[in-house]
Amino acid sequence: MTLQAFVIGWPISHSRSPLIHNYWLEKLQVPGRYERFAVAPPDLLTFLANLADLGFVGGNVTLPHKEKAFAACAVTTPVARQLQAVNTLWIEDEKLFGDNTDVAGFLASLDADVPDWDKSVDKAVVLGAGGAARGIVFALNARGIRNIVIVNRTRSRGEQLQRQFPDARIDLADFAVLPGLLRDADLLVNTTSLGMIGQPPLEIDLAPLPARAVVADIVYAPLETALLRQASARGLRTSGGLGMLLHQAVPGFARWFGQTPQVTPDLRARVAADIADKS
Repeated sequence: MTLQAFVIGWPISHSRSPLIHNYWLEKLQVPGRYERFAVAPPDLLTFLANLADLGFVGGNVTLPHKEKAFAACAVTTPVARQLQAVNTLWIEDEKLFGDNTDVAGFLASLDADVPDWDKSVDKAVVLGAGGAARGIVFALNARGIRNIVIVNRTRSRGEQLQRQFPDARIDLADFAVLPGLLRDADLLVNTTSLGMIGQPPLEIDLAPLPARAVVADIVYAPLETALLRQASARGLRTSGGLGMLLHQAVPGFARWFGQTPQVTPDLRARVAADIADKS
């Protein structure tokens, strides 16, 4: 029996998920297939309602469908409910289940790149207040980081994050005061699309950051963003977006295909080469 899974989005041609999952299927010799489908927003609910009939055991959801897919699920995990968004779906007892593995992916990537980072982080500065920022704040809160500053141009979105995490100490700030915030920051995370290929640059001077600080960027195209280059030049510890992309895929694969894959140097190199080739 060939197990089938998918990734859907609009657009979807940029997705590296098929490369990742089909690599694991081949390495683990699992009789399965993973494909991408471009699903327009008006067609999402119809697609999700027919997953079993189409022969799918589950799949991934990316922009702009994560919130609507969450609403379509019969059962969701606590993480997905907190974030009100899913990126991983599966069929169980003829019901649609949903999870959000971005949180686990971010933490696993940071743990791999900067072991024991959470033992020395008191203050974290998070750039952005969108959907990605929600996942990052959830992850930081889960690791006991209670001093979190959200830096965003739109204050209302930051206030929404504060309401979602009432047990966390979340302060709001504008980009104009960022230099002062960085002076005692232990962790800086970029959750915006700034610095991504085709997007405006992220113009930040990291000079105020203390030497102990960690800098993370969830952008993975380019593989090394200008933010990470600047941090590395200062000798700061860094974590890039490629690791998060790879690690967030692990729980879904294990769920659909019954084996837990590994994020290996070979897989990282293959995906990195694909990103570089298309950059």
